[in-house]
Amino acid sequence: MTSRAPGKRVRKAPAERRTEIVTTAARIGLTEGLECITLRRIADELGVQPGLVGHYFRAVDDLVAEAFSHATMTELDGLLPPRTGAPLDTFRRFFGLISSTEFDDVSQLWLNARHLSRYRPVLREHVVSQELLWCRRLEEVIAAGAAAEVFRCADPWGAACRVLVAIDGASAYINTSAEMRRAPIADMPRAVAEAELGLERGALTAD
Repeated sequence: MTSRAPGKRVRKAPAERRTEIVTTAARIGLTEGLECITLRRIADELGVQPGLVGHYFRAVDDLVAEAFSHATMTELDGLLPPRTGAPLDTFRRFFGLISSTEFDDVSQLWLNARHLSRYRPVLREHVVSQELLWCRRLEEVIAAGAAAEVFRCADPWGAACRVLVAIDGASAYINTSAEMRRAPIADMPRAVAEAELGLERGALTAD
């Protein structure tokens, strides 16, 4: 039996290594659940010693919380890029994406995080922070549309909050069968947004 020599360690800049750890944890959180993030699991994924991961995150709860924020912020930037595109087209694209199966992983992540945040204060802070960021991004698009007189909305912040609640409400059914998640549940966030923005029914449906 031959022994295998240990691989050569690659020294990375602290910022690069930290980003690598968070990105790996975010991927695991999205695909397997936040409970599957442990310092040892991340170390095994990266081929390093657990102590190295522990150097950057002394408590696994800190890593879980940051992984959640990284994953949801990345998703938000993909769904609603900041300050790009016409408001109506931006929302048509947004609602088309969140009603597709491509949004399932992040919907499950939010559901998972909200459950765990009851017991993990650090994660709770990140959940609240991300909720506000998502609302702010929705508000920006709504306010831009109202200013351009594309939308009729006197309270962009209130509308953004109500639309996000509708999205979260529909996402609560993410673990049920795809058959049960079809219309009207899948169409509810879009219908709420159309009402909030003074649009005709179907105006936010992608062409």
